Amino acid sequence: MASTVTTEPSKDSSASSRPGYGQLLRTRGAWTFLLPGFAARQPFAMLTISIVLLVQHTTGSYGAAGAAAAVTGVSMALFAPYSGRLADRYGQRTVLIPGVLVHALSGLTLTALALSHAPLWALFIAAVPTGASVPQIGPMVRARWGVKLQGSPLMSTAAAFESVTDELTFVVGPLLATALCTAVDPAAGLMTEAALTLVGGLLFAAQKGTQPQVAVDGHARVEHASALRVPGVRVLIVAFLGIGSVFGGMQVSLAAFTESIGEPGLNGVLYGVFAAGNMLSGIACGAIAWKVAPQRRLIVGFAALALTASGLWAAHSVLALAGLGLLVGMSIAPALITGYTLIDSLVPAGARTEAFTWLTGAVALGQAGAVTVAGQLEDRFRDGAGFLVPMVGTLLALATLLTLRSRLVARPRSRTVARGVGHRVPVTVD
Repeated sequence: MASTVTTEPSKDSSASSRPGYGQLLRTRGAWTFLLPGFAARQPFAMLTISIVLLVQHTTGSYGAAGAAAAVTGVSMALFAPYSGRLADRYGQRTVLIPGVLVHALSGLTLTALALSHAPLWALFIAAVPTGASVPQIGPMVRARWGVKLQGSPLMSTAAAFESVTDELTFVVGPLLATALCTAVDPAAGLMTEAALTLVGGLLFAAQKGTQPQVAVDGHARVEHASALRVPGVRVLIVAFLGIGSVFGGMQVSLAAFTESIGEPGLNGVLYGVFAAGNMLSGIACGAIAWKVAPQRRLIVGFAALALTASGLWAAHSVLALAGLGLLVGMSIAPALITGYTLIDSLVPAGARTEAFTWLTGAVALGQAGAVTVAGQLEDRFRDGAGFLVPMVGTLLALATLLTLRSRLVARPRSRTVARGVGHRVPVTVD
């Protein structure tokens, strides 16, 4: 017997020819994870700059400071995908609660070692768990949007909204960390980061009703394919390394520049201008009803990013760096948003949290490498030599996209058959 069921369009479906932020924010249940998610991801923007400022204060070397921050970034990049895979398999809350506890403890340990002038190798040891346990709040929020907006035209708007939210944290975070480290105490930034991670992470983990469901099969062992098997994800990882090189290169180079002119407090302001450009561009991207294919938008975005980043090393004044930083920030948002949007078409729903963490980890890894190289360049050559890192990183990313752009097109997915006896029932795992 066949029957036809007619349903009234819900707020979750949000079908519209021109989706917008207002419609997105009216999605049922969205605010229950958006507010705690914003609080929980705020410390992420404070971590690297807090480590750089603290270790540079205790050692007097940007190279040592960059290396310590780089170990944290590499550790996060290596462990973040496994955290995402575990969240896809066992539930976000199961992974998040122990993670924030470990992060807070290891961050405070790193702070204590730096203040006691411990050798650099000891800082590296403490930096490993600090980076490995960084909570992947952004990918977890994006995965929750994917559940809420399955098949909706609002997915692109949600990707833009998340990019704007990320960049808002990168406006507030560096300013807050710099103010704490320069006006209160060099350790205040990292200590505040640890406290905010703990409180914000636990609040986000408490929102059990909106986390993606996981498949539980008591009769069969189900294989979970890694998102890394998707060719397009591997291409995006390389491209996002270039974005990370911009973040890391600018953090160290702006800090070195403002110190060289005797105005270290301007570091947070200049980085805030850069992040503000990213945020404003992200708002515009989400408000546009795009007709251009995302693959083409991604290449255009990276071309603009490479062009603007290539001029940073030639700027030798506050106004010039502020203006160029604004343009670089405005170029990052379209690339980030489009990359995250492509995940929805390239990766099956059961592996998207892992896919998002691969991209986030790639940014962190690129940032870590850039912090290290830029720190060495500033120590040896100064005069803005660290700004060469974003230029090289973005040019290599653009070349990769142009060469492998065909892999960013989604291929038909094969039918998956579960082995074993019994029914698989999706349930929410606490």
